[in-house]
Amino acid sequence: MTSKIIGAGNYIPSDAVRNSFFENHDFMDKNGQILKEDNHTISYKLHQITGIEERRYVDQNTVTSDIGFIAAKKAIEKSGINPETLDYIIFAHNFGDVPFGTVQGDTVPSLAARVKHALGIKNNFCVAYDLLFGCPGWIEGVIQANSFIKSGIASRCLVIGAETLSRVVDIHDRDSMIYADGAGAVVIEACSSGEGILSHLSASHTHKEMDYLFFGKSYNKQSSGETRYLKMNGRRIYEFAIVNVPAAMKKCYDDSGCSIDKLSKIIIHQANEKMDEEIVKRFYALYSKEMPSEIMPMVIGKLGNSSVATIPTLLSMILDNELENHEISVGDIVLFASVGAGMNINAMVYRF
Repeated sequence: MTSKIIGAGNYIPSDAVRNSFFENHDFMDKNGQILKEDNHTISYKLHQITGIEERRYVDQNTVTSDIGFIAAKKAIEKSGINPETLDYIIFAHNFGDVPFGTVQGDTVPSLAARVKHALGIKNNFCVAYDLLFGCPGWIEGVIQANSFIKSGIASRCLVIGAETLSRVVDIHDRDSMIYADGAGAVVIEACSSGEGILSHLSASHTHKEMDYLFFGKSYNKQSSGETRYLKMNGRRIYEFAIVNVPAAMKKCYDDSGCSIDKLSKIIIHQANEKMDEEIVKRFYALYSKEMPSEIMPMVIGKLGNSSVATIPTLLSMILDNELENHEISVGDIVLFASVGAGMNINAMVYRF
């Protein structure tokens, strides 16, 4: 027995923030010095490296649990189930609900509990909890839900991935241009028909890699006080990812027993277009093959990096035929993969 996706939904904020939004920002280095490059050049280089032209931000009255609820409601509607039949609600995020104008995360009660309440579920035995696992959190939530189902303690689960990274970034750090807001969710249930999850893999690299992503003070030494923001060592993350993620993807795919020639799509965390392309090229090189065209759908150019939300958002878009040149048909084999803070890696092979 395994589990399969029976409904998917997402929430993509309507506020599209183009790179020109950052033209008047005062970007600084970690020593508090204004960067020598002008902001137009910084934006151009960002686009060349990451592929990002714009990203989406939620409105000032919205928090992470709000958009998680919207995505969850859509997934439930697509599945056609009674939400009272859910055994688990797993909400993957990293910063909780962060009200506009603050960077303090609110996680009490859990975001999963807030979504369960908003859905009106009265079943006390529908267990709601949050999961913090960096950007790979949504895949990890699906892996946990699958384990519950395979063990027999659950038959149906809702897994949400949502984040409002626009609330936790340092406006004086050019890396803030990468991050975005969004949400995605799926309903999964028990399955024994040959479709669904075929294999999965997770790993946590915490020896030298633990603090490649971290919370640190603003680069503006005059205004930040003790407030901390999301920071990253982009070069270290890139070097780590292109070496470790392809190997993890291969191990996971080999464990599925499927031929590499049967792989239909790779849905990878939308972190950085060039990095993702290099990861997938190296994955195929491990099989002595060239990366096929159209194997890897990308939406980071328009949606930015919304952490745990990138993969379920992208999956929902494909299933709803919203992405040109990309579709998933019955029998297709899809490899999911993600990398992020921890440093954590995971992957999952799924037959639709």
